[in-house]
Amino acid sequence: MTGRHYTAIPGPSVLPDRVLAAMHRAAPDIYAPEIEAMAAGIATDLKTLAGTRGNLAMYLCNGHGTWEAMATNLFSPGDPVLLLACGTFGHGWANVLRGLGLDPQVIDFGLRSPADPEAVTKALRAAPATRAVLVTHVDTATSVRSDVAAIRAAMDAAGSDALLALDCVASLGCDEVRMDDWGVDVLLGASQKGLMTPPGMGFVWFSDKARAAGEGARLRTPYWDWTRRADPAEFWQYWFGTAPTHHLYGLRESLTMILREEGLPALWARHERLAQAVWAAVEAWGRGNPEIRLNVADPEARGRSVTSVQFGAPHAAALRDWVTAHGLTLGVGLGMGTEADPKASGWLRIAHMGHVNGHMTLGALAVIEAGLQALGIPHGQGALEAAAKVI
Repeated sequence: MTGRHYTAIPGPSVLPDRVLAAMHRAAPDIYAPEIEAMAAGIATDLKTLAGTRGNLAMYLCNGHGTWEAMATNLFSPGDPVLLLACGTFGHGWANVLRGLGLDPQVIDFGLRSPADPEAVTKALRAAPATRAVLVTHVDTATSVRSDVAAIRAAMDAAGSDALLALDCVASLGCDEVRMDDWGVDVLLGASQKGLMTPPGMGFVWFSDKARAAGEGARLRTPYWDWTRRADPAEFWQYWFGTAPTHHLYGLRESLTMILREEGLPALWARHERLAQAVWAAVEAWGRGNPEIRLNVADPEARGRSVTSVQFGAPHAAALRDWVTAHGLTLGVGLGMGTEADPKASGWLRIAHMGHVNGHMTLGALAVIEAGLQALGIPHGQGALEAAAKVI
C-alpha cells in the first residue's frame, strides 16, 4: 500500500510529525535542570488548556487511571456519590468506584441524550449529603456532550455543596473547556486524544475546595496521592518515581502547537467546523436510507471530537473492512449494542480530533462514500457537497 493510512479512531489520535520527532531522542538525564524546567512549563500550559488557576497532578496512566486517582484522593468507603451516565464511559467510571468500595447513585440518561440538569437538582434535593457529582463531558462511545455549566447551575439550585468532577478525556483540546468559569472542582484528561501525544499520561486538575475536601480521604494511596504531585519539592515527586521522559518531550511540542501557534479559539473553531462537515455528510446519506443516522439528534449535545454513526448491521462491519483496505480506519461501535446485536456491529465512530484538517476529514468522508457505493449500501446523495460547503 502506498500513501499514508489515516486512522480516524477516537484515540489514540493522529500524532504530528513534530511530536514524533521531539520524542525521537536518547534517554535524558532525569536529574538535569532542563527537563525539570520543561515539566514546570508543561504544568503551566496544561492549566491554561483546562481553563484553571487551580492545582494539577500528572500521572503515568490512561484515562481510566485518572478515575481512580480522583476517587482515591476525594473519598472514603461509603461516601455518597452521584454519577451521570450518558454511555459506556460513564458506566465504566461507576464500576471503578464500586471496585473501590463506593456505591454510586447512577442516573442513566441512555445512549442519545445529555445529562438533564433538572434530574440533577431533584437527585441532590433527595440526597443532600452527596459528596460529589460526576459527569463525562463527551462520552467517547456515544459522542454525547453534556452542558457542564447547566449542571453546576442545577447543583446550585439544589443548594448542594457537592464537588463537581468532569471527565474531559474525549473533549480536552477539541471542545471548549473552561474549568474555573464552569465551577468544576475536579477535571480529568489524558494524553492520547486532543493532546496529540501517545497514550500513557493522565492529568487531574483540582480546585482548592477539592483539595480541602479530600484531606481525610481514607481511600488515598501513596501512588495516587495528588498532594506532592501538585507541589513537588523534588522533580521525581511529580511522578512518584521516574518521569515519563519521552512523553514529556512530545507533550511539550503538542502544547506549543496548541497554545502558542494555533491558539484555543482557533482550535475550538476548527473542531467545530470539522464536526459539522461530518454531520452534514451523514445527514445527506441518511436521506436515502433512514438506517444511516447520527446517534445524537441535537447538535448542541454532540461532541466536537468524535461522531457516533449508525450504518446498520451488517453494513457497518463490511464498510469498516472496505475503508480499511483503502487507507482509512474508523472506530468500532462501542457500547451501542442491543441483545440482538451485542457487539454494536451496526455502528461506527468517525473521529475528528487533534491533528486533523479539512482535507483529512473530506478525504475520510469521500472514502466512506466510495465504500457505500462499492458495497451497494443504500444512501442519499450530496454528502460530499454538503461537507465541502461547511469546510
